Amino acid sequence: MEEENQTAPFEFIILGFSNLNELQFLLFTIFLVTYIYTLGGNIFLILVTMVDARLHTPMYFFLENLAFIDICYTTTNVPQMMVHLLSEKKSISYGGCIAQLFAFIFFVGSESLLLAAMAYDRYVAICKPLRYSIIMNKTIYSQLAASSWAGGFLNSVVHTMLTFHLPFCGNNQINYFFCDIPPLLILSCGDTSVNELVLLSIGVFVGWTPLLCIILSYLYIVSTILRISSSEGRQKAFSTCASHLVIVLLYYGSSIFTYVRPISAYSIEKDRLISVLYSVVTPMLNPIIYFLRNKDIKEAMKVMWRKWQASIS
Repeated sequence: MEEENQTAPFEFIILGFSNLNELQFLLFTIFLVTYIYTLGGNIFLILVTMVDARLHTPMYFFLENLAFIDICYTTTNVPQMMVHLLSEKKSISYGGCIAQLFAFIFFVGSESLLLAAMAYDRYVAICKPLRYSIIMNKTIYSQLAASSWAGGFLNSVVHTMLTFHLPFCGNNQINYFFCDIPPLLILSCGDTSVNELVLLSIGVFVGWTPLLCIILSYLYIVSTILRISSSEGRQKAFSTCASHLVIVLLYYGSSIFTYVRPISAYSIEKDRLISVLYSVVTPMLNPIIYFLRNKDIKEAMKVMWRKWQASIS
């Protein structure tokens, strides 16, 4: 029984912002506003793309999936972070930690693959416009989205099983904001070499390979845009993928930095800030970027606003 208690602690203590006691309420307010906007912005983005028939295209189908993923994976950690900011006991049960890690890795992995599918959609739309409706038919884009979700699920199953197969002896304090792979590997008293190898190996397929596909897609896209004779045509073509490109830079710049590198190179103090960027800030920025940069969504919002005014009248 004693050995079992050593390898499976009853709960973990989430240290989070414990060193910033004087800023707890301010941080709570910031996270609350951010979380409300993330939910509201992404839900509204989904509604806009569902209501306007002109947006029933593969590009906006992927965008709906992206918005839903952002809602889900920010919900896996931000509410708990806010609770811990206002409570004396900053803990999570062992089972709760497993569930949180599984959900977070599932949604992060799915988003990585989905962004690659969105890049392929933009490549076909710009580089092969005459064949777009044939190549990106409903079966194909539905399968691409489903594959993204399935890949994220399998990725999460492997990492969750390997992580919680490790022993945790004595120290149960996670110097992080939520249950994530790197801080749990650091906390473990067992051999984590297999976990690190799998983290790097799978990271190549879930992180670097989709990123490489995105880069190749945009190389072809840029090459095609540069061959367009009119400046108006070039601007219109680039505007259809500018929002996606900004999100790719935000997402991959932070998530790959966290997961696709050796644990020995991991720094708790520096990487906690990176985790806030990709788990809190990026999901909030996605709807802002699309609302500001995408003309179709702006027009759809105007139509919704006029319909709403007419219904009130």
